[in-house]
Amino acid sequence: MAENMDNNGCLQRDSAEHEGYAKALRSFNRIWKERDSAQPKLLEAILYKDNFNRAYKRVKANKGAPGIDGMTIEEALPYLKEHQQELIDRIYRGKYTPSPVRRVEIPKPDGGVRKLGIPTVIDRTLQQAITQQLVPIYEPLFADGSYGYRPNRSAKDAIQRVKEYAEQGYTFAVVLDLSKYFDTLSHEILINLLRKNVKDERVVQLIKRYLKSGVMENGVVIDTEEGSPQGGNLSPLLANIYLNEFDQEFLKRGVPCIRYADDIVLLAKSKRASERLLESSTKYLEDKLKLTVNR
Repeated sequence: MAENMDNNGCLQRDSAEHEGYAKALRSFNRIWKERDSAQPKLLEAILYKDNFNRAYKRVKANKGAPGIDGMTIEEALPYLKEHQQELIDRIYRGKYTPSPVRRVEIPKPDGGVRKLGIPTVIDRTLQQAITQQLVPIYEPLFADGSYGYRPNRSAKDAIQRVKEYAEQGYTFAVVLDLSKYFDTLSHEILINLLRKNVKDERVVQLIKRYLKSGVMENGVVIDTEEGSPQGGNLSPLLANIYLNEFDQEFLKRGVPCIRYADDIVLLAKSKRASERLLESSTKYLEDKLKLTVNR
């Protein structure tokens, strides 16, 4: 009887040990699976075939002129089919160097010019692929009063919002005019802002290389130490990420703020309040974000 009990006990103990081992193994595998899924995979999502193909189709639909290499949108497709894997490998290894953008000047109605930077079609496609993956990250983070370069929002919507505030008694407006915003935003500040929500450092570094890629003007490449030239697919999103800091700051202060790209309107109920707003908002933009407000 004692021997049987011992045998059964041994069997039960072996079974319990086996079950305990299996349970521990399942827990171990789950922990590592969760840890692996938490690792940055954003670059892989950007370079995923479906995302990249969708980006090319978007660039093709937008048409646009060639960059400094002269390659047209139609010529880019066979190039990508032949060299896409090589391009992707270079990006993964951190060896991809974006081409400088081509400087184009567009006349303004007031007599001035608006400077654009036209990337190559390949770089436009890659920028669009990046944008497609960043938009879902940042859209929930943007202030409700931000209207420029956002899905299903327009300048008319922004104007309507201002009218609604006016009906609530906010009849004094502070209109902030930023000087050369796209060309002067700080790379250091922007990169630090990106790191708050973009956890894949490879993507941050790729964006940094785009910011530092330079501008070709009259056959000469000029280094870009600041700014994100208008004309690239990524620039509008980066511009919104940068000024979202301003939006959120004044939202916390309880100030109605309506922004369309770099056109900012703050609203107040009295002249004195609007004067204080002008002073405090200008100080924030110039001291914290290193921008220049036209006076």
